[in-house]
Amino acid sequence: MVVDFKAEVEKRKSAMMEDLFSLLRINSERDDSKSDKEPPFGPGPVKALEHFLKLAERDGYETANIDNYAGHFIFGEGDEELGIFAHLDVVPAGSGWDTDPYEPVIKDGRLYARGSSDDKGPTMACYYGLKIIKDLGLPVSKKVRFVVGTDEESGWGDMEYYFANSGLKKPDFGFSPDAEFPIINGEKGNITEYLHFTGQNKGSFTLKSFTGGLRENMVPESATAVFTADKSLAELQKELKDFISQHPITADLSEENNQFSLTVFGKSAHGSTPEEGLNGATYLARFLNQYAFEGVAKDFIALIAEVLHNDFAGENLGVAYTDPKMGALSMNAGVFTFDEASDDNTIALNFRYPQGTDAKTIQAGLESLAGVTKVTLSEHEHVPHYVPMDDPLVATLLSVYEKQTGLKGYEQVIGGGTFGRLLERGVAYGAMFPDYVNTMHQANEFVEVEDLYRAAAIYAEAIYELIK
Repeated sequence: MVVDFKAEVEKRKSAMMEDLFSLLRINSERDDSKSDKEPPFGPGPVKALEHFLKLAERDGYETANIDNYAGHFIFGEGDEELGIFAHLDVVPAGSGWDTDPYEPVIKDGRLYARGSSDDKGPTMACYYGLKIIKDLGLPVSKKVRFVVGTDEESGWGDMEYYFANSGLKKPDFGFSPDAEFPIINGEKGNITEYLHFTGQNKGSFTLKSFTGGLRENMVPESATAVFTADKSLAELQKELKDFISQHPITADLSEENNQFSLTVFGKSAHGSTPEEGLNGATYLARFLNQYAFEGVAKDFIALIAEVLHNDFAGENLGVAYTDPKMGALSMNAGVFTFDEASDDNTIALNFRYPQGTDAKTIQAGLESLAGVTKVTLSEHEHVPHYVPMDDPLVATLLSVYEKQTGLKGYEQVIGGGTFGRLLERGVAYGAMFPDYVNTMHQANEFVEVEDLYRAAAIYAEAIYELIK
């Protein structure tokens, strides 16, 4: 049976965009201040999950909500099962938006909203790809389990809970619509390591606090330091102006109650590509490092300014490593916390590492850094993952991509982590096309509307080829 999947998407464009807009309007940022047993990651992710499952029920699927951690519906019959894993949570919107991040708007063919490209837009494109197969009543010989999570952007606690409590075994193979075409069949390991600083805070310049970063997997858009100084506001403003003239940043300096507050503004980016951002925290430390801070404040500032700044490959840290197939280790300095009243100040470093090194090796390298009292690891780690090119899953997905685009398929290994790695035979597949503008985790996140329609057609044919 020959199906024109692009024509089928054309018939559903309006409905697909209407459903996507309804999902994008939900602020599904994780909010631990409002989390408990009922909303494990806060009310926003639960609201998005419930809304998505209602859409599925409307379309005739029987759904399951696994205690507000994740949900699924199953389509088709057969002994083998294809798993599709997407997520409905988003990173914090942050500042710097030209539009309301939770009121989607289309301008010049681009859909702007938090989650438009990561991952609500691709999720809806894939959902409609499967919906076409269902609507047309195409014959299938395998099941499809479409799973949506609510904690992909943080610790993946959603999937850990889902697999432990859904009562279902893992699907036999599958993909996540949460990356790029033609395919992502390799993902680096992912671990966050925390540098701890303790000691007395003293000096003619005294650091009261230093904060920056929203999540470990985001480049800090801005950072703020509160400090005392033996200089006047006018003197500091002049020196700040000179500093800004030499760097691609902006800043705001004020004085109140004999304390100075300085905020430096850079540019956010995805933590897997830190070189694409401007780390507000490291630039802030670069400016402060010229002054006479002492003790733990000096250790904290100096390490950020002299070691972490622009050290995207971990070379200054002494942990750089490159694998011939998976590429180089990358490092994002993501969250900075210093309070003079605390005896434990921290910097969170998020590493994306290839095969050949590991979290413990990285930790050992970091423990020798000057001023660091100890190094601890995050609870969740993802080890490197790779599915060979000759696997039938990879071959089928690349074949459909080539057929629909006329472009040559090829393998890719990324530093980003997707739900594709949840399965031994799992990959990431779309929805972004080669040479797309990557605005994930940034202000003014957008997706090309036509790319979503193109992706939906590819998903429809790819799913059908895998389960027919």
